[in-house]
Amino acid sequence: MSAQATHAQLAQHGLRSIAVVGRGRLGTAIAPALRNAGFDVIGPLGRGERAAADAVLLCVPDSQIAAAAAAITGCAPLVGHTSGATPLSALEPARGERFGLHPLQTFTGGDGPESFTGVGCAVGGSSERALDAAMEIAGALGMRPFELADEQRAAYHAAASIASNFLVALESAAETVAGSAGLPPERTRELLAPLVRATVENWADLGPERALTGPVARGDELTVAKQRTALREHTPELLPLFDALVAQARAVAGRGEAAA
Repeated sequence: MSAQATHAQLAQHGLRSIAVVGRGRLGTAIAPALRNAGFDVIGPLGRGERAAADAVLLCVPDSQIAAAAAAITGCAPLVGHTSGATPLSALEPARGERFGLHPLQTFTGGDGPESFTGVGCAVGGSSERALDAAMEIAGALGMRPFELADEQRAAYHAAASIASNFLVALESAAETVAGSAGLPPERTRELLAPLVRATVENWADLGPERALTGPVARGDELTVAKQRTALREHTPELLPLFDALVAQARAVAGRGEAAA
């Protein structure tokens, strides 16, 4: 859909202009993407800056949402946030109809409009108009919106953190362990990246049970014990993580219970 067509469609819902507040990774990515989709975009604005628009979209840290909402009171009839875990009630100080718009994507800076294409987007609204606005914005950016109730947000966001943020933490641990085998971080990433990519693709295509390989899946407890001994000798601080992941892998393989 062209930017002109998108703009005309959104105009039917009274949504022509959007003020983006927040100059972090998401704010600086979504503002040009919205502009590219045909909106009249103001910003991204900095803290304390105000602008009148049909909607204000807050791209600020969760802890700052309520204060940011209070700062833009009266600026727009619709006000939204981009938090995955925060309920819409945090937007009440803005005194407008409230919506949530959480792209299920990771942003690291310098992301283009294509970063939003095809990704999931959790949306919610305090009214039918607010929900429609969130749906329309997500669709205009090429995302796949799905409605999420406030009481579901924390669990949903925890799942996203495990899948993305904790994966990075896990690969960092792998770098540390590989260091004890004499491999520097850059070389470790070069060698493990194809394995990680293939594993993620297998999980997405086949599900966890069929994607799981390695000694736990085979029931090779002798190899697991050797791995644990190596960690105890070289990186003992990672033993609790290793034990928890082995327990979870055993549960996936049907060989034991998941870690509590």
